[in-house]
Amino acid sequence: MSGTQASPAERACARCGRAVRTCGAHWPEGWICATCHTHALEAYGPCAGCGADRLIPGIAPDGGRLCTDCAGGLGDFTCEVCGREARRHRRGVCGNCVLAERLALLLDDGTGRIRPELAPFAEAFCQMKRPRGGLAWIGRPHVREMLRTLADPGTPVTHETLNRMSPWRSVAYLRDLLMLHGVLPPADRNLTLFERWLDETLAGISRPGHRQLVERFASWHVRRRLRRFADRGPVTGKQTQQARSEVSLAIAFLAWLHGRGRTLAACRQADVDAWYAGAYTARRLTHAFLRWAMSNKLLPRLAIPHQDTANPAPISQRQRLDLLQRLLTDEEIALLTRVAAVLMLLYAQPVTRILSLTIDDVLHHDGEVVIRLGEPPAPVPAPFASLLLRHAGQRLNLTTATNADARWLFPGRRGGQPMTPDSIERAPVPCGHPRAQRAHRRAAPARPPGPGTGHRHHARLHPPAGRPGRR
Repeated sequence: MSGTQASPAERACARCGRAVRTCGAHWPEGWICATCHTHALEAYGPCAGCGADRLIPGIAPDGGRLCTDCAGGLGDFTCEVCGREARRHRRGVCGNCVLAERLALLLDDGTGRIRPELAPFAEAFCQMKRPRGGLAWIGRPHVREMLRTLADPGTPVTHETLNRMSPWRSVAYLRDLLMLHGVLPPADRNLTLFERWLDETLAGISRPGHRQLVERFASWHVRRRLRRFADRGPVTGKQTQQARSEVSLAIAFLAWLHGRGRTLAACRQADVDAWYAGAYTARRLTHAFLRWAMSNKLLPRLAIPHQDTANPAPISQRQRLDLLQRLLTDEEIALLTRVAAVLMLLYAQPVTRILSLTIDDVLHHDGEVVIRLGEPPAPVPAPFASLLLRHAGQRLNLTTATNADARWLFPGRRGGQPMTPDSIERAPVPCGHPRAQRAHRRAAPARPPGPGTGHRHHARLHPPAGRPGRR
């Protein structure tokens, strides 16, 4: 019977094998732990028994998923408010209905209704496929305070209002949602985050002279460059990361000079050399501040040290094929990671280009799978084609309010945005250091020049006959 209290004695979960200690459900297959119970009641799709597209919490003997009718003995999970089959978050009521109730209270403008400007956001937010995530988010005290502030008719719903809120991560998430659903006009996310960081960083500089110098440098050099990037397209995380490093190093350099009893105008070549000595790589981006200061006659003309930072040699063709073989067969590596890495190794594409792909770029043409990296689309070798289609059919980050209808091949957690390069590069991809990956892309062809090349790749992805594959 669904929802039965587990015995105090430990019982093993019939699905994951973990102990069921305090609570769980007893289904025909045995005891089910709370985690597996929750996951089962968030699974939807075609039933292996009757073919109906509905909640499929049961598991058939062959591993297929079953609806409550075909599985039998699981219980009734129909919401008494909306009639939807779903996990109940309150007696008889599903999570989406509970989420709608709580959000309506938070966004009430004093008339008993949601503030009209916020209605599109509220309607979309309450339709998320996994409402327990939304309930957890709006349950946080600072999120509740932000939503109540926006619900006040006297508070303008603008980017400037959000800029005064904190903490910044929750503000950025809320801003993404409001832009995604048309409540706020579009704004560059990374540029907005940098502006916020810069204001807070400048306010933290104690010496007025230093703060004035850094503010001038940031306004006339760093911020201007980022705005030029924004005019051409979205500012990337790498670009704002470099901008932050340039500002932070300018602050650190001025403080270091002060500790030596010098001002910027009194800086000498020996000071610059000492600053870089022993930490050139970490302090290399100080170049931007020093050059700006010299061009504005705030610093005497000095020589800025330079060291070559050569990239490592690209991987060999044998290493490349071994990596491809492992990525195609190693199920212990996350599917998303495998697909992204193979796209880089097969087509020599940078991470930013891979992340800009959509599921509309994966096509079927004359009985084969092709991917649109340019014109004409490039053929996808058969061993990788099935992997790519498998990933396209089970993409991540589609169960929350941010990307429920995303077309991205790699949807991110931010509203209407793909995954960030950092999230891919931090994954355990067996392709070496990012600098080695860039070197490989320079050495590899941009993409297979024709269908024949794609099939040649296909033939070489398997070990030669009579010889065991390398592991």
